[in-house]
Amino acid sequence: MINVTFEGFRYHKPLPDFYKIENPQNPKNEISDELLMELTQLAEKHGFTGISYSKLSVEFKEEFNIDFDNVFIFKFLMGDELIKMDPSAEKGKLMDEEFQEYGMHVYEFADFLRKNGFQADLIHPLADDLSMRAIAMQSNDCVITRSNMCLFMDGINVSFFMIHTSIENLPFKCENEMLWVEDFCSTCGVCIERCPEGAFDEDENFLRKLCTAHREGCNECLLRCPFYKRGYDKVKKRYERMKKRRENE
Repeated sequence: MINVTFEGFRYHKPLPDFYKIENPQNPKNEISDELLMELTQLAEKHGFTGISYSKLSVEFKEEFNIDFDNVFIFKFLMGDELIKMDPSAEKGKLMDEEFQEYGMHVYEFADFLRKNGFQADLIHPLADDLSMRAIAMQSNDCVITRSNMCLFMDGINVSFFMIHTSIENLPFKCENEMLWVEDFCSTCGVCIERCPEGAFDEDENFLRKLCTAHREGCNECLLRCPFYKRGYDKVKKRYERMKKRRENE
């Protein structure tokens, strides 16, 4: 699953193929604002918080040996009750059920696009040879925190699925407004201090092999993170006050 990206959760079962409509033989490459809004409303109807868009660079495509350019990122929030559960097999089962439920809807979004003349294919959420986080970063709509989680303005408990498409005129972002988060994270460190597995080295670099989030569903760093406890906007205001104080010292 794509957790923050749910990437690497091996207790998730692969999604069945839910496509009902074939890709068009000669797909369109421009979508109207009205049709894009209709897709956004369809996603919101099924509990998704919004859509981000990635335009993959030539270098990125060469690195991962892929031939598609344009990506929809359908985002949803993990439920608070699920996040706060202790790591367990039961939690893994519930996370898989959530994964399957949202995944079925993403096939519906792909069919919506295909029906309207566009190529649309789900990017395999369990692929080991493609970094979902790296694709997300190409959207200029998120950052990676010190605890290796993918933070969108929607929240740090965002999970997502992706569809690559023939559509060339999506509202891609040219600049990332969230780069300040790296500086904020360097002054925080609560995820490092409270990690029950000590999944950081002496230089405070994240050690994926020690993290149990992808094996047992540990969410301790997420629960402690200011972005989860206070939300993106409040943390940004706090950071701006802190930065101003530093500049005046």
